[in-house]
Parts: sequence; structure tokens; C-alpha cells
Amino acid sequence: MLKNAIRAVLSRWGGGKRPRSTGPAEASELLALVATAIHQARFDATPGGSTRPKADTKIHTALGRRLLELLRSEVVEGWREVGVPDTELLPLLVAMERVRVALQANWAQTFAQQLSGSDGLALLMDVAHDLRSPLTSILVLTETLQRGQSGEVNEVQRRQLGLIYTAALGLSSVASDIIEFTQGGDQLVDQEPSAFSVTAMLESVRDIVRPIAEEKRLTVRLLAPTHDQRLGHAVALSRVLLNLTTNALKFTDQGYVEIVAQEIGEEGSSKIEFAVRDSGRGIPPDKVITLFQPLRKEPGRRGQLFSQTGLGLTICRRLATAMKSELKVESRTDWGTRFYFELDLPIVATRRSGPRAAQRPSGAQRRTP
Repeated sequence: MLKNAIRAVLSRWGGGKRPRSTGPAEASELLALVATAIHQARFDATPGGSTRPKADTKIHTALGRRLLELLRSEVVEGWREVGVPDTELLPLLVAMERVRVALQANWAQTFAQQLSGSDGLALLMDVAHDLRSPLTSILVLTETLQRGQSGEVNEVQRRQLGLIYTAALGLSSVASDIIEFTQGGDQLVDQEPSAFSVTAMLESVRDIVRPIAEEKRLTVRLLAPTHDQRLGHAVALSRVLLNLTTNALKFTDQGYVEIVAQEIGEEGSSKIEFAVRDSGRGIPPDKVITLFQPLRKEPGRRGQLFSQTGLGLTICRRLATAMKSELKVESRTDWGTRFYFELDLPIVATRRSGPRAAQRPSGAQRRTP
């Protein structure tokens, strides 16, 4: 019965109108290997032994699995014509299922090999892109519903939508971090510095995280410098502040989060210290030294202070370094945490047409009024 099925598959394989990248000779070789694995699964298995027979590595491919499925279809469709009794069909189908499981068992290894290969970063970036696009749509639609633009919502529904927004923003940030990390983490600083409004940039960050703050009943404070118009990398700076502010809100249960842009030295100085301070529980000293590690795990610990990947803070540090600065942190128990860094942002004369709004961080959607 199996031989008849192989002949039927080869006949269809070679006689199809659509051209195939695998010729009949190679298909015949692979079918023979599949048949050998099926035979071993049927006759060599011992009671209570392994349920996964050995199969040649050549059929641990999409083509090998496809040929196995074609064989199975031919066996099921042709067993009555061959005159094989039912008692013979069932053991053969069981053996085929065991081979199918054995071939699928290599998916994790195949995926790991792809990630560790030369195209691993490209694959990771594609996955992150595929995640970020629908997440952005979820953010926009959730905010539209939360603000009642599609109909009235009650307080419970508003809070539930806030939780959805918070979760989606967190996932979107991770996807953006992965994309930027695979590109080196400092791509946003490659462009030439341009004039921007520090106040507009701070307000943009607050607008994005406002649903998170409202859901947790936290206050987001802003402090802008005296001279608002500056020359610098607005997108990179926005991204750093957005990541830091999102982290601060995530790990603060009550009180406030403060985003500060304060001039250093005398009035009109080009030096500005940016800081994100929260009133959270603080970070234990032994955890501070691992904050900027891209990958970290704490087995057996729940309620971790930061995500196990740590990509967000790694991106923040790389962007700060690319802008010729250094991201620092200070934290005390029951006092909170403060991330800060200094930038040299020359003052730009105010234009009559009004201040230029800062560009939004990558991956952030525009809020509707």
C-alpha cells in the first residue's frame, strides 16, 4: 500500500502543470527516506519505548513534511482500491503520525539556527515590525474608544481600555526597542541636528503616556527650560524620555512622575540636564548595576523591577552616548528613582511664525484631540 502511494505521489509530482524547484529524482529520494522512517516507526518501536522514530535529517524540512502529507493523503484515498483490510490501515496511519511528530519536533532547533545564523537579526527585525504595526492600530483604536469618540463608555470600561492601552504601549515599545537594537541602537542620531521646541517635546511625551498615568491615578509633571527653542536631535531625545517615563509610570504605584529639562549654569546656557524622576519604591543597590544589560533573568523572582530583556534602557544609554552624553541613575528605597543626563543644545532664536513642534518618537501614534 505504501509503495502504491509513493508511485502516485511521484506521478503527480512529475506530471503537474506547475513547475517545481525539486525534480522527480530528488523527490523520489526523499520519499524513500520518508518511507524508511515510516517503516521503522511501525515495526521497530518497542512497547513503552520512544514515540519519536529516527528520521534522516534530509526530511527535516518543509519539503519532507509536505511529501509525508501527500503520502498520507494517497494512503487514505487509495486503501480501499488496493484491498487492504482496516486492521492494516490503522497501524500505518499511526506510524505516519509518529513520523510527522518527529519531523515537527525539530522546529525549535531550526528556528534557533535561523536566529543564530547570518540572517538572524533580519528575522528578528521582521518579527518586531510585524508586531508593531497591529499594536499601533490597537493603541489608536483603544484611545478613540476611551475618549468616547465611538460612543459613551462607563468608568469600568474606561479603566479596562486604559489597561489595554498600557499593555499595547509596552509591547509596542519592546518591538521598537528590538528594531533599533538590531540597527545598533543609535540610528536616530545619524541625521543632522535641527531646531525644536523643548516644551512641545515634553508635552508630546506626556500625551503619549497620559492613558497610563490616568489608569494608575498618577500625576505627570513637566519643567521646561527658560529658553525653549534649541538645536539638537529631537527624535532621539524624545525616545529616551518616552522610554524612561514609561518605565517610571510602570513601577510607581502612587504619587507622581516628573520630566525635567533644566538649564545648567547661568541663564541662557546651552547645557541642559534632562531628568525623569518618580516617587516609586526605588531600586535595590544590587539591581542598579544590571539595569543596562540588554538581557538579564532573575529565576524564581516575581514582580521584577524591569523587564528581563532590558532593551529599553540599553537603547536609552546608546542614544545618550550618541548625543555625546551619559545616562546616569540614582535611586533610594522609599524615595524613588531618577534617571538623568546632560546635553549641549545651543539656543535658537525664536521665529515669528512660532515655535516648531518636536517630532514624535518612532513608533508613537498621534493623539486625537
